[in-house]
Amino acid sequence: MLDYDKEAAAYDVTRGGEPRAAAAADTVLGLIPDRAHRLLDVACGTGIVTRRFAAARPGLRVAGVDLTYAMARTAAERLPGAIVLADGRRLPFPDRSFDAVSSVWLLHLLGTADDVRTVVAECARVLRPGGAYVTTVDKAAAHDVGSDIDAVLAQRPRGPAQDATDAVVSCAVACGLDPVGRARFPGLGQGRSPRSAVADLRRGWFSRLPPGDPLAERFAARLSTLPDQDRPRADPVFRVLGFRKPDRSP
Repeated sequence: MLDYDKEAAAYDVTRGGEPRAAAAADTVLGLIPDRAHRLLDVACGTGIVTRRFAAARPGLRVAGVDLTYAMARTAAERLPGAIVLADGRRLPFPDRSFDAVSSVWLLHLLGTADDVRTVVAECARVLRPGGAYVTTVDKAAAHDVGSDIDAVLAQRPRGPAQDATDAVVSCAVACGLDPVGRARFPGLGQGRSPRSAVADLRRGWFSRLPPGDPLAERFAARLSTLPDQDRPRADPVFRVLGFRKPDRSP
């Protein structure tokens, strides 16, 4: 698992920067009704996407939470007074506080299915009836673009995908949310080159291949033999699901 306190300073530069953030924000907002007045971005990271939510809809009051201090501090520089250091499994807000909740690139980081259920339940709890929950899913699968890099890494050990679409849908429905939409957006600037894939291996990107592990080094050696070491392969395409909290008032 990456250390996101250490990742914060270079996070945006190494994750596609503003173009990727714009694609993410536009897609998420496309699943949130125009009538929404308050939005909570759970695991807002550096706030690069969160800020775009606020800029795109001037009438939308946006708040963000993140568990990592360095990430939250960076987000607070972008959205002063709107960022809270908090765990998505224990959101520090009353029931029915928001018209929309987003969690972009969060669920895949959670360690267990119970953690996913807890986060989704918290997002549902703070939603008002009629509110929208939007989340990314299938993060790891998006990075498999069928390249020669993916062929090398195909045999690496993998953990369960906690953000698999079917599992997230099942979880959301169990939390009282109705599926209402799906969308995709490109991870602009995130196409891997062989050299960047080796760097990812050596900094702990792949949770089942710790830095310095002999198996990780064997994969690194194979990646180093691929042609066009600095040519990025195709960008990933991320998937997004939208849900609605039913309004059961008469």
